[in-house]
Amino acid sequence: MPNTHRETPDHAALRPQAVALRRAGLSRRQIRDRLGVPDAALTRLLEGEPPPEWTKRPNAKDDLRAKARELRRQAWTYDRIAAELGVSKSSVSLWVRDLPRPERSPESLHRMREARWAPYREARDRQREEVRARAASEIGALSDRELLLTGAALYWAEGAKRKPHDPREHVAFVNSDPGVIRTFLAWLRLLGVEPERIGYRVMIHATADAGAAERYWADLVGVDVATLQKTTLKKHNPKTNRKNTGEHYHGCLVIRVLQSAELYRRIEGWWYGIVWGATQGRPDECPT
Repeated sequence: MPNTHRETPDHAALRPQAVALRRAGLSRRQIRDRLGVPDAALTRLLEGEPPPEWTKRPNAKDDLRAKARELRRQAWTYDRIAAELGVSKSSVSLWVRDLPRPERSPESLHRMREARWAPYREARDRQREEVRARAASEIGALSDRELLLTGAALYWAEGAKRKPHDPREHVAFVNSDPGVIRTFLAWLRLLGVEPERIGYRVMIHATADAGAAERYWADLVGVDVATLQKTTLKKHNPKTNRKNTGEHYHGCLVIRVLQSAELYRRIEGWWYGIVWGATQGRPDECPT
């Protein structure tokens, strides 16, 4: 039976030689070839002896590691660091796990919540738009009768109405929704109200940009800004936490129809007719 046992190099005799060669700047391969020892034995002979400087190659990830540690000290999460540097999360963990866990700032917590809920909000917004689109497609173009009923109901919900303490009968309409304003004006055109009988006035908080609001509403209704009546500025109450602010806040548009007492009476009659038609009541039971 052949002898497969290999002799182990004399560690005590070869180690001084191996260390001397290493300190002289030889590589592992050069020392191995010089001494004629296998890699495993050479590793034991060179144990504790650092390699020479020329064998140390710069690590391409050293800069990434330093940047990762810097970002971690700024309370960045592992996921965010990995995404920023284009490395794996396991690499980030290896580089920064010795650093203390950073405390979350309010801004950081807000970003985390936003990131967590963003997919749900996007799905909700898509569903909302799909429902709106389907519902809008169910309407189509309005007939004159449909617009007549729509306008009458819209006015009775949002327009000025006579009251026991103020029996004046006139058509005045105030709203901040541009879609409502366009629909109301389409209704007035259906009724044959001449443009010269219609007056416009902007009503807005004094702290807002009144000039921008005037230009916005004038463009919407198709008139020159100079033809608008004097804007009404509402005083600001500092105790009120107003939400209707910013560049998208345009206040309200007031629409008045001159010589409109008869038109007001017709609107009132149309509304009572709608109530009667919807409830099958009697016209004479409608309040006057």
